[in-house]
Amino acid sequence: MPAGRYAPSPSGDLHVGNLRTAVLAWLLARSTDRDFLLRVDDLDRVRPGAAERQLADLEALGLDWDGPVLWQSTRSGAHQDAVRSLIDAGRTFECFCTRREIAEAPTAPHHPPGSYPGTCRDLSPAERDERRRDRPAAIRLRSEVDEWTVHDLLHGAFTGPVDDLVLQRGDGVVAYNLTVVLDDAHQGVDQVVRGDDLLPSTPRQAHLATLLDLAVPEYAHVPLALNAGGARLAKRDGAVTLAELTDRGVDVLALIGGSLGFTGAGPREWLADFDPARLPRDPWIVTPPAPD
Repeated sequence: MPAGRYAPSPSGDLHVGNLRTAVLAWLLARSTDRDFLLRVDDLDRVRPGAAERQLADLEALGLDWDGPVLWQSTRSGAHQDAVRSLIDAGRTFECFCTRREIAEAPTAPHHPPGSYPGTCRDLSPAERDERRRDRPAAIRLRSEVDEWTVHDLLHGAFTGPVDDLVLQRGDGVVAYNLTVVLDDAHQGVDQVVRGDDLLPSTPRQAHLATLLDLAVPEYAHVPLALNAGGARLAKRDGAVTLAELTDRGVDVLALIGGSLGFTGAGPREWLADFDPARLPRDPWIVTPPAPD
């Protein structure tokens, strides 16, 4: 069965922009006769109790999902197997660079600032042995392409750079760009709806899927929620979570629905009139109520 999904990281409570994205993921899945799945991406930045509160908030908005929630940490063995397969295929190399060294190094003209400059790509065995004495190695993809093109429901054809991205960090944790590809394929996800801040990294993920002989899903990168100053919405902006807004008397479903042009009581009513072609293309500027 084809499926869409929502996959929050349990680093804290979901704010109203996250919840809006979850609603859109649910609407796009249900309107195209897909299952809707939930995955908790708990490999990193886990705050105790956050995942449980996130799931409760989604239920409170009237969202349902098919089957049990998948906890990403249960997939660690499969993630490591994929890294090993790419190593065995000669598609990787060890990297000993720090983030600061990468940020300060010049990059290729066709890659954006901060792209990996290839520092460790062609180290000799002796050079690798020497650097291992100072720090553990990350595993990077030895990319053979400079860019890749994906199709997005809202943005059309999007071409972005593919550099020698990290597959496994020096601490042994497999990186997001690989785990998201593996876990979506494992769950049968063929529709990915998420914030448009992730669009630039999508060509890398689609390319990885191709290397691993996995299907590339269709994408829909939806506008972010921003504060009045044009920055990404965050806890510092005041009342932004479901619980906080509800405590202040705000109807969160009406707030989200109004930002999307819906007038019904909730997602099930919105589904009847849902048309992806009418989705907003501009960021949602959220103005939470002032503190008491």
